[in-house]
Amino acid sequence: MKVLFLLLLFCHVSSSVKHSLKYFLIGSDGVPNFPEFMAAAVVDGHLVAYCDSNRKTVDPKQEWMKTLFENDPQVLEWYRRECFQILPNLFKTTMSSLKQRFNQSEDVHVLQNMDCCEWDDETREVNGFSQYGYDGEDFISLDLKTLTWIAPKPQAVTTKLRWNADEARLKFNEIFLTELCPERLRRYLNLSKSSLQRTERPSVSLLQKTPSSPVSCHASGFYPDRATLIWRKDGEEIHEDVELGEILPNHDGTFQTSADLNVSSVPPEDWRRYDCVFHLSGVEDDIVTKLDKAAIRTNWVSPPEFPVVAVVAVVIGLLLLILFITGLFMWRRNNNGDFRLFTSNFINIIRQKFNS
Repeated sequence: MKVLFLLLLFCHVSSSVKHSLKYFLIGSDGVPNFPEFMAAAVVDGHLVAYCDSNRKTVDPKQEWMKTLFENDPQVLEWYRRECFQILPNLFKTTMSSLKQRFNQSEDVHVLQNMDCCEWDDETREVNGFSQYGYDGEDFISLDLKTLTWIAPKPQAVTTKLRWNADEARLKFNEIFLTELCPERLRRYLNLSKSSLQRTERPSVSLLQKTPSSPVSCHASGFYPDRATLIWRKDGEEIHEDVELGEILPNHDGTFQTSADLNVSSVPPEDWRRYDCVFHLSGVEDDIVTKLDKAAIRTNWVSPPEFPVVAVVAVVIGLLLLILFITGLFMWRRNNNGDFRLFTSNFINIIRQKFNS
């Protein structure tokens, strides 16, 4: 809960087999130009629905969610009831109680809640958790295995005792996290197969800035973001001289990532022993790219070779010009304008210079 609410909206599920449905809730008091209550539903890291107390509407953020609202009014009505009736009143009452207990003034205060259920589509295992934060710090969390609330700070002990004594609330949390939420998640996953559940393989390229730079194995255009990119030597994954990049979003909703290999100490004859491997969750075949100089793309242009012949010619020409001017002055000083004598003297000077 120490992470800001808006950042939490866009965190991605890292597991290759687990799916998650998360509800992020936040109530605020004394925050200028900010809704007193806001909520969001997030499936596998993708925002699917949002509401706040200022707009008074539930906004579907995916086309399939919009279709669900249209075809099943009960779902939309549940979101409206939770967003504009039940949860805002609950948060307002809880914040008022916390301010009195902590003897706080009317300054800015924020109460956060994150409820999450996870479903493993291979093992069918279900897990869930509920966490609360107050003024940016952990406040209280639910241990679903023991079905008890845990208070990390003394200030939350009173809340912990009261909530642990409320058996009806504990039973509701258990049913919601282990039954209702996973059932809803599976329904959302089924509806989002053409969008959130699609798979797109990337294009993989070898890139290098200069001949002495690391070779970057770059994969772009894949979906979802549950993917890995590694370097191998003789079929075995290596970590030395390898720098893995983050998975970053593209403007079209797909993702990109890269892995750099330092080749400065790799002999040319050993390049064929290396390859990079891209693995996408849900796709059986990996993309394997051999380390090949001929396949490397680069914008680097080798500088032009030093024009030795041209420079020598220029130097000789300048030298001849200097000798000509020198000879001219010598001729004018020692002779009476006999051009043939000047020419003869000039030729002799040149011969002496090049024969010396």
